[in-house]
Amino acid sequence: MIRKPEFVLWAFLILAGLAAGTAVLNMTRSHSAIAANSEIYKQLDLFGDVLERVRADYVEKPDDSKLIESAINGMLSALDPHSSFLNAKSFRDMQVQTRGEFGGLGIEVTMEKGVVKVVAPIDDTPAARAGIQSGDFITHLDDVQIHGLTLQQAVEKMRGPVNTPINLTVVRKGEDEPLEIKVIRAIIRINPVKSRVEDDVAYIRITTFNEQTYTQLKKTIASLKKEIGGKLKGYVIDLRNNPGGLLDQAISVSDAFLEKGAIVLTRGRNLKETQRSNARKGDLTDGKKIAVLINGGSASASEIVAGALQDLHRGTIIGTRSFGKGSVQTIIPLDGSGAIRLTTARYYTPSGRSIQAKGIIPDRIVEQELPDDLKKKKRKTRGEADLRGHLKRDDDKEASGSSAYVPKDREKDTQLNYALNFIRGLNVEKAETEKKTDKAEKAEKENDEKAMAN
Repeated sequence: MIRKPEFVLWAFLILAGLAAGTAVLNMTRSHSAIAANSEIYKQLDLFGDVLERVRADYVEKPDDSKLIESAINGMLSALDPHSSFLNAKSFRDMQVQTRGEFGGLGIEVTMEKGVVKVVAPIDDTPAARAGIQSGDFITHLDDVQIHGLTLQQAVEKMRGPVNTPINLTVVRKGEDEPLEIKVIRAIIRINPVKSRVEDDVAYIRITTFNEQTYTQLKKTIASLKKEIGGKLKGYVIDLRNNPGGLLDQAISVSDAFLEKGAIVLTRGRNLKETQRSNARKGDLTDGKKIAVLINGGSASASEIVAGALQDLHRGTIIGTRSFGKGSVQTIIPLDGSGAIRLTTARYYTPSGRSIQAKGIIPDRIVEQELPDDLKKKKRKTRGEADLRGHLKRDDDKEASGSSAYVPKDREKDTQLNYALNFIRGLNVEKAETEKKTDKAEKAEKENDEKAMAN
């Protein structure tokens, strides 16, 4: 009897399986991997065919590099809203942002009527030393008109190698002629931590999590403790509209307020992406009372800090539901051709909560009243759950974010005032009533004074 090769192979596999089942399992896996790779190669052939057809027959000669870049971006953006391709320039810009320092002038700017308007010069920077003032309009850079550039393009032109000059043409209110101001670029460090003394409370606002954040926070806490002294009752940590940043900085910032306990757990598809971060002994705030402000603009690293302090009962979270970005992105460089930002893990709070597409719910929900013009627009509040292609939760508890509005007028900041009263141990409702009474009495006194004058 002649046996077919298929029969021989099958008989061999049965005998081998009886002797060592793992060998069959490994071989089966190997065959599966080969089949999967074969399918990938077919798809790559399809991509190659489409690429060649576009290059040969498109109505105009396409840019090959842009075609490939767009294809890569399409592949990554199909995964989730936070995975993307960074070309060489975008990668450099991202590195500048995360380092928190760059060669530049040291001014905060905005675009108004087609020219750059100086919001404020940063203290002790080339722009401040050269005499640039808040409200100045920059119309030309090295005699080249700014009109027609985007704000980002204008900023890029103002940045450059340290110790190189740039000439600014400045229009200033009260001056008949434009001013020509020469500025020498220097290293500019973006301070992500801003603070002020609120009588017996230390107010600290963290705007982003870059490489400077923990270092600046540590210095800020030490300075505030010294300035306020023995009457210090606690801290308000303002994370509103903080979009996040570096994971290690979020861990360090959380650790600054903790003596012990887990901070965050990251869990990925691969074992190496599963990590647990724990606090080290040493609370920089000496156990003082802490209130953390969040809103719909608080995302990612901000939510890690808020979640850790909430779960470990170290801080009281005040405000409205946060954005809900509970995933970790890893930047993977690509041999000088840029990098990919790839979602590699989900993160969980110390109690095991996933923030993804749900956010942090404050301990004290305090809504910020919107001005009339924003009320009329009736904009829908958006969070992670509203982003197309976002990572889904294992349960059905997805929720949108909340308003990200914060008033510029300190007196109208309901959430901040609530937090300050909370730190002071005041009855918030009573404090608001007393505040209104004081205002009414002040207005009545002013009216009486006017009447007497008349």
